[in-house]
Amino acid sequence: MPEGHSVHRIARQFARNFVGKPVAASSPQGRFAEGASMLDGRAVEAVQAVGKQMFLETEGDLWLRVHLGLYGAWDFSGEILVDPTIASANGRMGQTNQRGTDLDEVPILDDAGENSLASIGAPRKTRVHVRMSEATKGLADEGAEWPPPVVGQVRLRLMTDSTCADLRGPTACVLQTPDEMLATVAKLGPDPLVGDVHEGEERFVAAVRRRAVPIALLLMDQSVVSGIGNVYRAELLFRAQLNPHTPGRDVPEETVRALWRDWVRLLAIGVETGQMMTMDDLSADQYRAAMAHRDDRHWVYHRTGLPCRVCGTDIVLEEIGARKLYWCPRCQA
Repeated sequence: MPEGHSVHRIARQFARNFVGKPVAASSPQGRFAEGASMLDGRAVEAVQAVGKQMFLETEGDLWLRVHLGLYGAWDFSGEILVDPTIASANGRMGQTNQRGTDLDEVPILDDAGENSLASIGAPRKTRVHVRMSEATKGLADEGAEWPPPVVGQVRLRLMTDSTCADLRGPTACVLQTPDEMLATVAKLGPDPLVGDVHEGEERFVAAVRRRAVPIALLLMDQSVVSGIGNVYRAELLFRAQLNPHTPGRDVPEETVRALWRDWVRLLAIGVETGQMMTMDDLSADQYRAAMAHRDDRHWVYHRTGLPCRVCGTDIVLEEIGARKLYWCPRCQA
């Protein structure tokens, strides 16, 4: 399932390419035909991500709420602001992009036209025809027809005169009034990139320390904190050297605050790089390797049976709350 950084990046793409423009909306699949007809012809006024959900405002106080869930993704094509991670994913945004980004094959150019690690996430506007998904690999990038053909089960297509976004497989794709949108957001825990970060910290600390639920489950509870999924959960707990089974109310307040502040930092990195980068102090070569391969990017996630990078103990995999949990039983004793 896409975690918070992916949804914020998707919202950023919509902000850069759709806000201020009228959209042609359709539901090629037919399952959102009525909603698409209500969106059709309206201008996009704003877009916001909160945790794992995106809210797109159109004129007339109509909001589109999208929750990608396990299988959803947006495919962008046409004239888009691209960066290495969207390019490496062939225009697809959503899911986890754990395939990695090869910074040598997809160079990043700074303002001087030179490669620069510092410019990761900096967009450049270009006319591109990205392949929308595995199903469209037969289409040529250059000279592809416009508008692009519909391939597969597209729940919703949004188009300006030069940019197309196709939504496939979401858990939720619904229209809301402003009050309904606010009610949805009110049920979500704090997101470091939405609202006051210090107020968010206080909400998070209070929510964690009044519960006897294991901290591993609380971090995945979207009413406690927004945007954290399996990868960030495992990595945050390891970085805090915290046993995942510790009840929230038993976690020292300073540790809870450290978890929030680490999430603030890791989320910002994820939004800028497009990868869930959770290892620090990497050399330039190590950084490139980490961007390209998950195996070089995480402390414990997906490393079952491999030695801990710190103590050498085998990383454990167990199931908690019907989700996989990776942790080091020694470092996180």
